[in-house]
Amino acid sequence: MGQEFESLFRLKTKRLLWLTGIAVAAIVVYNYFEFPYGNNILPYGFYADKIPESGSSRFQAAGPSSESEIFSNVTDLNQTNYTGEERGLETVNKTTTSDEKDTISMPGFVSEPAIVSNISSRFDESGEKSLVDSFRISDNEAAAEKARNLEPSSYNNSMGMSFIREVGVPSGSEHKFAEPTDFAPPISPSAEVSPNITAPVLSNDSNKTDSVKDERFRPSHDDVNILAKNSSIKTVPKENKDSDIPIPEVISISGMNELLLQNHASYRSMRPRWSSAVDQELLQTRSEIENAPIVENVENLYAPLYRNVSMFKRSYELMEQTLKVYVYREGSKPIMHSPYLLGIYASEGWFMRLMEANKRFVTRDPTKAHLFYLPFSSRMLEETLYVQNSHSHRNLIRYLHNYVDMIAGKHPFWNRTGGADHFLVACHDWAPTETKYHLAKSIRALCNADVKEGFVLGKDVSLPETYVRNTQNPTRNIGGKPASKRKTLAFFAGGMHGYVRPILLQHWENKDPDMKIFGTMPKSKGNRNYIEYMKSSKYCICAKGYEVNSPRVVEAIFYECVPVIISDNFVPPFFEVLNWESFSVIISENDIINLKSILLSIPQRRYLQMQMRVKKVQQHFLWHKNPIKYDIFHMILHSIWYNRVFIQS
Repeated sequence: MGQEFESLFRLKTKRLLWLTGIAVAAIVVYNYFEFPYGNNILPYGFYADKIPESGSSRFQAAGPSSESEIFSNVTDLNQTNYTGEERGLETVNKTTTSDEKDTISMPGFVSEPAIVSNISSRFDESGEKSLVDSFRISDNEAAAEKARNLEPSSYNNSMGMSFIREVGVPSGSEHKFAEPTDFAPPISPSAEVSPNITAPVLSNDSNKTDSVKDERFRPSHDDVNILAKNSSIKTVPKENKDSDIPIPEVISISGMNELLLQNHASYRSMRPRWSSAVDQELLQTRSEIENAPIVENVENLYAPLYRNVSMFKRSYELMEQTLKVYVYREGSKPIMHSPYLLGIYASEGWFMRLMEANKRFVTRDPTKAHLFYLPFSSRMLEETLYVQNSHSHRNLIRYLHNYVDMIAGKHPFWNRTGGADHFLVACHDWAPTETKYHLAKSIRALCNADVKEGFVLGKDVSLPETYVRNTQNPTRNIGGKPASKRKTLAFFAGGMHGYVRPILLQHWENKDPDMKIFGTMPKSKGNRNYIEYMKSSKYCICAKGYEVNSPRVVEAIFYECVPVIISDNFVPPFFEVLNWESFSVIISENDIINLKSILLSIPQRRYLQMQMRVKKVQQHFLWHKNPIKYDIFHMILHSIWYNRVFIQS
């Protein structure tokens, strides 16, 4: 009996030891692998509150929301290279410098008075801290009042504002926003939270400002932005190591043509999380555009100006018949809903003003919308938040993220497509960098359309940079001398910004009487000297400055001068529709030394043809206080609509 009891005891003891061992092993395995990304088991074990070691993973889990973490490596969205579904992340360590814009904006802030701050209701009744809480104000009481209006509140004053945490009031100084001290984006309590968002950070890309003090901007190495754990944004770009369509260092206009066709054929936005009737409408629209009936003689449309006039005509008709845009009313002035209507950044302001007032395309029912407009001004973002001499726009990027996070928390539409059906219109030179992380999948209409710096042909839209000098009559002084009276072969005048213009002047300033190539011209009332040269020259040189874009492209068309674009990798406006080779001359930066011989090699008959086409394409680049068919407002909207149709999953 004793032996049987001892044998049973040993058996029970062995079983207990085995169970204990299995339990310990399970705990060790669980702690090693962890599952911070839902059901996907990561091959490298790390906790959600830790940063993976270098080489273990490109994704970074967000740390505590109270402080931003700073990393030595900088992560950049690889938007130009992709395999189809989503943008990849690539690690880069580049440092570049940048400088101010060559033309100073005229004082033309045209908007309604700022939203008052004595609003009692709260956003989603959550009582979260305001977006302005992330910023310190270092100046006077007027600045404090202005900052209170930066709350991501409703445009119709239906959402509340919180206090500003730190206010300094030194006398006699301009208001400037300092770096944010912490990061607590507002979030709806009803929103589904994703605690494992990739940590996008700011790369050391080239940027610049057009401030009146002409400050040069150089991003600092600590320009890093970490998403908060409680972000409402549920989708992030996935890593993409391989590229099906490599982009050369300098891509020709024919190469851009091929890239556009390839992207429209292969690029697809994120598949919507749930279906909607608008998805089927977009698919049907694409089919109708691709199978558009052949047309030859179209009123107001001169066929040689377009890639395919039949497709453009049908796409424009379908836009007029079908398109509905939902304009978010959230967000406070002056960054949101405040159109800036004068100067070189006027395009974004005029579009905002006309879009928000539009009754044909705008819908109040977001379930019927094909597109969602984020109505912020990149010009006012810089004017309001950038800290002079800080060499950092980290707080500008953070502001945009908080705004998008608030939108995603309050509405379901951002997370349905990952923002692919949302769009922005931004003309400031910093806009590409400020929007390429949190708004990477959205359609971005950008003046700074550099195909080597994240601009995605077929998804993003090249926004015309228009220099508006008169808000009451933006088409004043339009036109120029007839071709027979244009005696100057080529004209250029401008500041020595960037590396291209000094080369241009080195070879051609005061070298040839046919080549009127100048630096900065003496000031004249209404810039008459500059305008008169454009009106009387055959070719107007549009040489890049610090960035690829220049208002001279549209100015040349405005004054009926054939534009000569010298800016490698610049995507001309409305590229998906217009055939730029039919009415402009595009020259490689390396061919500046041969500029005159290239222009003289163009037969007179060809020049007359191009100049006539410039006059015909002009209608697409004109602002009107009340938009008309085929004008610049409708062309911007059409390009956004067209690209959305062709990237629909």
